[in-house]
Amino acid sequence: MQDLRPFFTPGHFIETKGPGTYEPLQWGANIQCFTSDQFNWEDADIIILGCGEQRGDDPEANYSNSPDAIREQLYNLYSWHSAVKIADAGNIRQGETVDDTRAALRIVLEELQQAGKTVIVLGGSHDLTFQQYEAFKRTGKMINASVADMLIDLDETEAMTSKSFLMDMLTAQPNFVKHYSHIGFQSYYAHPRMLETLDKLRFDFFRLGKVRDHIEDMEPVLRNSELFSFDMNAIRYSDAPVNVNGSPNGFTGDEACVLTRFAGMSDKLSSLGIYGYDAANDTHNMTARLISQMIWYFIDGYLVRKTEAELHEHEEFVVFHVSFTDNDTTFLKSKRTNRWWMKLPNQAYVPCSYKDYMLASSDEIPERWLREQERLL
Repeated sequence: MQDLRPFFTPGHFIETKGPGTYEPLQWGANIQCFTSDQFNWEDADIIILGCGEQRGDDPEANYSNSPDAIREQLYNLYSWHSAVKIADAGNIRQGETVDDTRAALRIVLEELQQAGKTVIVLGGSHDLTFQQYEAFKRTGKMINASVADMLIDLDETEAMTSKSFLMDMLTAQPNFVKHYSHIGFQSYYAHPRMLETLDKLRFDFFRLGKVRDHIEDMEPVLRNSELFSFDMNAIRYSDAPVNVNGSPNGFTGDEACVLTRFAGMSDKLSSLGIYGYDAANDTHNMTARLISQMIWYFIDGYLVRKTEAELHEHEEFVVFHVSFTDNDTTFLKSKRTNRWWMKLPNQAYVPCSYKDYMLASSDEIPERWLREQERLL
């Protein structure tokens, strides 16, 4: 791995804290921080890095210290996850232009991706999601990507912005997005033709109300994703008061934590980005506290992935043979985590939910089955 120190700002958040600031079981005493004389992340399972670049939202915006505001809250939380090793690389150095910062972030993410690390990016504006994607693209890996956002950022603009990055990510050629899922959009903010575009591409999009009614259905979606990007505007204003341009409707704080825990549980997912946080607009640091709890739950979910069995370990699964509408298939249920998979006609297993199994057992075709079949054609 190349020396990545030149891409980071000098001085780490932890260096502003004196000895004994954190109790032995708080994250601040257990996260390995990369200071100038200690920069080795070989043993880390999860690496945190900040990028306060906001010029994708506003070309005149200053570089934000918001990642450190999140660290202020995160480091005070108690660690219940001694089996998971966390490292904090610090903040990406601001470039002369927004593209310079993006390039630095992409290089760091690509190196960590190749090293097999799981990375949490603390943004910054939502367009930095594209750098998450670029890290996979540069290695030639096809991925499934999921985004939680009240908006669908498919505007057509000359330069990439936080409102248009999905257009580049989903349509540029060559393209390495095998499948895309949009979680929690709010219909009154979504142009109908945007949804038509996603549908024609056979991508999935889940309305806020549908997700909130059956949030457990998002677990298979995230279990099948390599990349998850979370825009804080997906959370309602009362739970995330940083959202000055947000909505009175949205996910609650605990629902946001459920989604990041689902992401942590996925053994495929190696890139989580949390964007749209500006400490200057935060009331009583409440949104920073929420983001720190979302990270805590991601780590909590990571413990589950470390205990899950491989699908070839047949003795670790309960097997259900089901016939529905002239289709014969097999469902697997993990004895360790109670998660479900279903077999497609091409013999591949895909993540599913208990509801999918119940629908098939009632001789109904699960929608997840239909969508997977469409994508195989």
